[in-house]
Amino acid sequence: MNIPLASLALLVGYLFGAIPVSRVISRLLGRKEELESIEVPIPGTEETYKVTSTGAAAASMKLGPRVGCTIGLLDILKVALPTLAFKLLYPDQYYFLIAATAGMLGHNWPVFNRFQGGRGISAAYGGLLVVDFLGAIVSALAGLLFGLFVLRDFILAYMAGLWFVIPWLWFTTHDLVYVGYAVIVNILFFVAMIPDLRQYQKARKEGNVDMSDVLATTPMGRGMMKIMQRFNLNRK
Repeated sequence: MNIPLASLALLVGYLFGAIPVSRVISRLLGRKEELESIEVPIPGTEETYKVTSTGAAAASMKLGPRVGCTIGLLDILKVALPTLAFKLLYPDQYYFLIAATAGMLGHNWPVFNRFQGGRGISAAYGGLLVVDFLGAIVSALAGLLFGLFVLRDFILAYMAGLWFVIPWLWFTTHDLVYVGYAVIVNILFFVAMIPDLRQYQKARKEGNVDMSDVLATTPMGRGMMKIMQRFNLNRK
């Protein structure tokens, strides 16, 4: 592997990923609120969910689902484009995996926004759609079904799609570099999710807070809730 090219992939991927799309869109819409200072009331309780990210989910809570979906798509593109460029230029090398990983790193901890970014789900799939398009679709669907029907946990259903990327890439490539990429993506996502997981764990211990009501303020969360309601699944 050429070190200068690997460094270039790392730098380009990070800088594209670090573009604070949610803030740019928020400013274009004339909104001056700080996205990471949102507190969402949880129905039926006196508790609030404190949003500490600035990604598409946070934007959905503050700016509405249409704006949130637009931001999510742009977050996917900002990682997918540099990943695709390196894959087309160097198809037999691993530079595009570096770009995809760096894009998620930049999205989660952007230098352009005081290292306060999103959780990385859109960025992760932005890279994965280029790395393995079918794998992205299959893993997302398998994770959703596993989380909702087996674990029956709203938060885990949100996270589980990326778990399935690891075995998928192993069985389809038998390449440890691809597997390493999948593992790193999961680690970056988990680390970024720690503030949310802490709030979720606290809510579970108290036993009187339904965190699905919080996620239902996002397009993805509403979609998962409709599936759960359709099959009469108990929410956690």
